[in-house]
Amino acid sequence: MDATLSDPLVDRLLDGRYAIEARLARGGMASVYLATDVRLERRVAVKVMHAALAEDPEFVARFNREARAAARLSHPDAVSVYDQGSDANHVFLVMEYVAGSTLRDVLRARGQLSAGEAVAVMDHVLAALGAAHAAGLVHRDIKPENVLVTPDGRVKVADFGLARAVAGTTLTTDDGMLLGTAAYVAPEQVRDGIADARSDVYSAGVMFFELLTGSAPFTGDTPISVAYRHMSDDVPAPSTRVSGIPAELDTLVTWATARDPQGRPADGQVFHAALEQLRDRLGLHAAVPAPSTDETRQIPRVTRDAQTTAALPPLPPSPPAAAGPHRPRRRRRWPYIALAVTLLAVLGGAGGWWLAVGQYTHAPKLLDLTQAQARQQLAHAGLHGRWLPAAYSDAFQQGHVMSEDPSGGSQVQKGATIALRLSLGPETHAVPAVRGDTVREAKTALQDANLTVAGQKLAWSTQVAAGKVIGTDPPAGKILHAQTGVTLIVSKGAKPVTVPDVQGKSEKDARAVLTGLGLVVADTSRQDFSDTVPAGRVMGTEPPVGATAHAGDTITMVVSKGPQLFPVPDVTGHSIADAIRIINKAGFVAEPNQFLPGGPGNVFRQNPGGGEQHPKGTKVELDYY
Repeated sequence: MDATLSDPLVDRLLDGRYAIEARLARGGMASVYLATDVRLERRVAVKVMHAALAEDPEFVARFNREARAAARLSHPDAVSVYDQGSDANHVFLVMEYVAGSTLRDVLRARGQLSAGEAVAVMDHVLAALGAAHAAGLVHRDIKPENVLVTPDGRVKVADFGLARAVAGTTLTTDDGMLLGTAAYVAPEQVRDGIADARSDVYSAGVMFFELLTGSAPFTGDTPISVAYRHMSDDVPAPSTRVSGIPAELDTLVTWATARDPQGRPADGQVFHAALEQLRDRLGLHAAVPAPSTDETRQIPRVTRDAQTTAALPPLPPSPPAAAGPHRPRRRRRWPYIALAVTLLAVLGGAGGWWLAVGQYTHAPKLLDLTQAQARQQLAHAGLHGRWLPAAYSDAFQQGHVMSEDPSGGSQVQKGATIALRLSLGPETHAVPAVRGDTVREAKTALQDANLTVAGQKLAWSTQVAAGKVIGTDPPAGKILHAQTGVTLIVSKGAKPVTVPDVQGKSEKDARAVLTGLGLVVADTSRQDFSDTVPAGRVMGTEPPVGATAHAGDTITMVVSKGPQLFPVPDVTGHSIADAIRIINKAGFVAEPNQFLPGGPGNVFRQNPGGGEQHPKGTKVELDYY
């Protein structure tokens, strides 16, 4: 009979809301079902914990806490958690429903990925991990089975918080068994049963190795033997398995899989940043390998192969010393047995105290201390400091500790190393000079200075062409905090101006009117005669009054030289008729004046006199008899 058909949850309405349609997969801790949220009318994936786990009240409470924490993680590369709850003895988690396959299925079909494809997959995985670590979440079970790949090449990481919910804070069961995935478990998870962001980094590094080579770094007859190899052996460089892998990828993988957690990237964000820099430097840009149609199935899913989460026993005790060839007689052995029991009890108590308490101390709280103060506190606590490159911080002043890992107050081994970072103070940048740049060029300059564009403001300008930047607000050179908004002042070009009427004004007054409108007055004025405008007064402009100019344009003033003078013809001795004709023809106005009637009619006197310079139209008196 089909297992799905026999599953009692199929065709049931869980919690009055989730209609279970089919079982997608079954694993060691849970079963995953395809369901419909009847309230929101959307497809979801419902992960239902097995009954044995659901009967533990402490587990249910812890599971609910972890589910709520995981639901706070909202990232495009992480499977979203929508809801959690319980129905009778069914404890469940409602997640985003994704169609596709797991990264394990892709690896089975492909064997290994190209360097570019592996980097493309890890880009999404580490982006999700970085977001989770920033939110205080640790995945604790990174492996290809928990990475989902859709047919269109999207990557999503599933099961955030589930491993912790099942395992508790130490990742061990009540009988001391360690919960983890043998091929990817970090050494400290095997040794101490604890996990943090650096444990996720280790597991991601192992998975990166497998993507590049097609196989996990360690193998063994049992999951236990594989897990112990993470404690004893270094993960090899991928190029030792497959040729052609860039040396920089070898370095990145071996850094992430350092056995000492202090030697790894501090979290997923640091690992992701290093991957992006390497990708861009090497040009390893490729698409995510999408699963084939045959590989595609409905996910998320829980598998039960050699890579699944498994319970691993703690480290075995040291073997007892071999017995000698001769045994003492029975009656003489009991004092030694008693002594041995006593010594073992003392040593066991001391050893237990050491393992449980004695080897640990608490990291001092070093935030906001100076470097000298932090070093003094570390020395007092018997710890070491590893100083990371200083970084900008708005919260801590320059030269003070802005971050510590592990954090102050957390339990650490004596002699451990604390990673510290000093503050450079607030990140500030000078506003760049962008005058004369295009708007696109100015935006790029501001972005390069780690500032933002707050908007644009248009203004008239006679010096900067329309469409180009006049300046900024605040101005160039102003020191601002990073990401402060800067307004670009963009030129509309020169302002249009209507040439005013300055006729009849003095040159000084006319110049003041023109310059007041933003026009430039030529140093040399043009001189011309005018019968209507007095000499020395402005008779006009070039361009003329009423014309449209622009601020900054040059205007030439035309200044009157007064009326033009001409010589008055000399008509004395001429008959009055000839004199009148000559005077009028020359442009003057003849005014005859007869003194003696009956005379010969000749001009004997004129005023103005002949040869004098006068404007045309001047009256000339002609006396005749």
